[in-house]
Amino acid sequence: MMSKPARAAQGPKRPKKKLAALAPVASGEPVGAGLNVRPVRRGDLDAVIEIDAMVTGIEKRDYWNSLYRRYADAVATGQHFLVAVSDDEHVVGFVIGEVRDWEFGSPPCGWVFAIDVRPDARLGGTATRLLQAICAGFRRAGVSKVRTMLSRDNTLILSFFRSQGMMIGPFIPLEMDLES
Repeated sequence: MMSKPARAAQGPKRPKKKLAALAPVASGEPVGAGLNVRPVRRGDLDAVIEIDAMVTGIEKRDYWNSLYRRYADAVATGQHFLVAVSDDEHVVGFVIGEVRDWEFGSPPCGWVFAIDVRPDARLGGTATRLLQAICAGFRRAGVSKVRTMLSRDNTLILSFFRSQGMMIGPFIPLEMDLES
């Protein structure tokens, strides 16, 4: 046991914060209250593009149109493109992912490769509802694991995924430049 002078020299003892506590939900309301999560529709695409541009600073209309064509009606093949809409039918967030079974001998699992919420609509449980919805789709497809990959300096999304129970997986991403 440490003596009081030794403890005082270390500074006050601070309680450890749980990551889930970093994303409070309004008291008495269920997570994502007032939201409907559903498959994306063509009319939602401009809002998805706007959310992505708000967050990344780059409008990628061709990219999002391509994703829409590939994922919008592909639930039967394990692909999901879902949006969260408010009571007044405004798109406030989206998630995209698919079931993959070819990564380096890995058994089939769900992969989330895009999730985002309007900055002015965060901390209300929207991303949690989106993740829950896509995971339910993965379960219906028969998989029992979900994975994602993100930049190590994206602490916001890292904190979110950690608060949802995700942790470091068994794979190590590698890369190299393709400059000539």
